Formats: sequence, structure tokens, C-alpha cells
Amino acid sequence: MGMDIAWAREELARFLELTELYRPADPPGVFSVTSRRSNRGSLADIVASAHVVEQILDRVLPRWRTEVPSDRNKSVNRWCQHREAAQRAEAALQRNAEVRARLGDDAPQLSAGAMHPWVWEGARALWHSGHFREAVTAAARKVNAETQNKVGRRDLSETKLFQNAFSQGPPKAGEPRLRLMDDDGGDTFRSVHRGAMAFAEGCYAGIRNPNSHEDGLPELPEHEALEQLAAFSVLARWVDTASLETA
Repeated sequence: MGMDIAWAREELARFLELTELYRPADPPGVFSVTSRRSNRGSLADIVASAHVVEQILDRVLPRWRTEVPSDRNKSVNRWCQHREAAQRAEAALQRNAEVRARLGDDAPQLSAGAMHPWVWEGARALWHSGHFREAVTAAARKVNAETQNKVGRRDLSETKLFQNAFSQGPPKAGEPRLRLMDDDGGDTFRSVHRGAMAFAEGCYAGIRNPNSHEDGLPELPEHEALEQLAAFSVLARWVDTASLETA
């Protein structure tokens, strides 16, 4: 999950405690037949807790805002959707490790939040709304823009930008290079930069372009979108950590 599960479960439990509904006792000498119920916590405490819980839900159940019913928010209590989502998330966190172990799949899990910030910052908003293909495209645009910023160029983008930036040739006026290692004249230097150019071309030609230009494509499954984000995260990290060589 890429998170502190024990802490997340404590936050969810606290929110569920605050939003529990109960019928307040009647004042002495008063008998009421109202069905009105109140939350156990104060509104201020619930709102503060919800701020954290919503971020946990976005990580554990990215589509909770659309998949968890919200119709009872108006008829029963404004926190009904949050409560059901929190209960689902609690069950997911509690049983996740057990289920993976019992099913024989205890492999590490990929977390988008642990990817390079350029990638997750670009994808986050669309990802949380379930638009995975568009989220990958947005991440690709972010990596392209940050690379343009680093090399100070606006005349090139995507494949041509990376081909020029990772070129093994010496920098020229207005054409700086990104260096993943010092040029010692060896095969490794040539291999690393040739590979970076080819990898960038694959990311944009094989992932970004189809996602952006093919109409009517079905939504990407979440795990496939994660794999595509991971590819751009590798590229982003290379660009971010590369040294800039100028003429």
C-alpha cells in the first residue's frame, strides 16, 4: 500500500467514532418521539478528521466518491458516504495482507504516490476521478514540460526533445545536454544515453501518443495505468537527477 497502515486504520476508526449516530437523551421531564439522531463528535472535530480521512480514502479506494452511494447524505446524515467508504477502507486495510498471503501472492505492490513527484502531481486529479488513461497523458505532459524547463527549450518537445537532450554529442549554443554519467569515452556512457533516448521515444510513441490520439479507446485497467505511470517515473527521475552540460 505504501502507507503506514496502522496509522491509517487509527484515523479511520477515529472518524467512524466521531460520526457515529445516536439519539440524544431527552431532558429531564421531557419525552420526545423524534427520530432525529446526532453525530457523537463535534462538527469541528469531524471536519478536521475528514480532511485526513479523505486523503486515506483517495489512496485506498481511489473511486470512492463515485462508487460509494451518497444518496443518504441528505436524508440521513451528511457523513453517510464518508462513513461507508471508511468502513470499506478499514476492511481493505485489515484484510489486504492476509488475502495476499492466503492467495499466494505476497509480492510487493506498486504505489503511484511513491513515484517521481512530476508524474504523480500530473496524474493525481484525473486518477482520483477514475480517468486513468487521461491521468497517464497528463503525467507525460508534466514530464515533458519539466524537461523543457531544465534544458531551457520550448522549440522541441517529447521524442525530439529527449533525443536532443540525451544526445552523446557535445552541447551547442542553445542545445544543452543531459548527462546521466560523466563522459569517459567508454561503452557504458554511450549505452546509457542511447538507452535513455530509446526509452523516452518508447514512452511517448508507445504510451502517450495512443492514449492521446486514439478516440474510443476503453478505459485503462488501473494496474495497466500504474505500469505506464511507472515508465514515466523512471524517465522523470533520469531527467531530474541528470547533470546539465552547456556549451
